[in-house]
Amino acid sequence: MRFEIMRLDDADGTAVDSTVVDAASVNRIVQQAAAVGQRIYIRPADTAAR
Repeated sequence: MRFEIMRLDDADGTAVDSTVVDAASVNRIVQQAAAVGQRIYIRPADTAAR
């Protein structure tokens, strides 16, 4: 399964950029974001767009 991870702006919460990763990468990205206090939003990737 693939997930879209969006980095959110600290001031207003809008998406600054996004990337699509496999399920195995999600934990590593969450840990990195938590370590620096970065806000992220994770949702299943749209598989129809591939």
